[in-house]
Amino acid sequence: MGKEKQWYDLIVVGGGVVGIATAFRISERYGNQLNILVLEKERQLAFHQTGHNSGVIHSGVYYKPGSLKAINCHRGRDMLVDFCKEHAIAHDVCGKVIVATEESEVPYLDQIYQRGLENQIPGLEVLDSKGIKEHEPYCEGVKALYVGCSGIVDYAEVTHKMAEKLQLNGGVIKIGHEVLGFKRKKNGTLVKTNKGKFRARNMIVCAGLHSDRLAKLDNLNPGMKIVGFRGEYYELLNKEKVNHLIYPVPNPKFPWLGVHYTRMIDGSFECGPNAVFAFKREGYKKTDFKLRDVASAASYIGFWRLTTKHLAYGIKEQYRSISKKAFHKNLQKLIPSLEMSDITQGRAGVRALALAPDGNMIDDFKFVHADNAIHVLNAPSPAATSCLSIGLHIADMADAKFGWGS
Repeated sequence: MGKEKQWYDLIVVGGGVVGIATAFRISERYGNQLNILVLEKERQLAFHQTGHNSGVIHSGVYYKPGSLKAINCHRGRDMLVDFCKEHAIAHDVCGKVIVATEESEVPYLDQIYQRGLENQIPGLEVLDSKGIKEHEPYCEGVKALYVGCSGIVDYAEVTHKMAEKLQLNGGVIKIGHEVLGFKRKKNGTLVKTNKGKFRARNMIVCAGLHSDRLAKLDNLNPGMKIVGFRGEYYELLNKEKVNHLIYPVPNPKFPWLGVHYTRMIDGSFECGPNAVFAFKREGYKKTDFKLRDVASAASYIGFWRLTTKHLAYGIKEQYRSISKKAFHKNLQKLIPSLEMSDITQGRAGVRALALAPDGNMIDDFKFVHADNAIHVLNAPSPAATSCLSIGLHIADMADAKFGWGS
């Protein structure tokens, strides 16, 4: 370990979109009044969940009214679009269609529409089969919901621009610094990393796939555990088949939105993802394996309760992971004319699924507090869309907890 560094008023652990947005928002509020340091273990920012997501600007149409997800997505979506306009970041508010492919899905689609109205989502329009064709000519469905405020962006680019502005505000970012532990001191916390020790009067920990582990290192009981689920995508080669974004009606029994089609901001198209257990929390390949991560999940009662509850669904997802034919068949529900030759194996991402001991997914954003720290335990989608709003939310919590505004 190197020599101990000077005191920092705030150390933010994690250089993903939530960590950087939080540090940036606090630096906007306080400028040089606070000495801010961000520690990121990888060699670049936005390396994991931020850099491996589908780049969708979410509308907030799915989320429970009054939840942190609903509030921050509604507010954050507009903030994000304004930020992109201000800094010439490529984005497109292109809209998406959520499609019921059979009559049995229509009641669930109607529920989504009602929830969208409750969440005051702009640009909602109910479509019949003819209306679907006007937006997506190759898509087949009996009814759909057009969501005009959805869009696409590169969240890694957004993260790097916020990081740039954070540094202009006096913040410091250190990459390649993995946090290994915390030690309480009289006036704060000693943060131990693989490259030295740093003193923090206050901390905000945004560790994504490792949020539960860092909470434990800080002597907190997270009351949940992170389990990694890999989402695999296929690249769509026949770009004429899709204009923008096409989503199925999600099955209310499962915590996923279903396999969908996405136009990326670089002009490419992808379809997916599925959801399979990742044998490594940061395992983007089917062959990736880490004993510690497997043992962590296998020893957790919440994981077994989840898998038992959704065993048949999980088997289907695993089969789709190894069978292009099965994945293709699922994609044809939305676009029946899709050929096997229209798709090729693409990239993958890993979701940090926060599981309670009862096997239920923790559905909303979750924060826990230590003496001089705030831990972001759960920040699933739409965290990227909501990042600028979440940053303000955490900044407000920090003001109250750390007494900065007093």
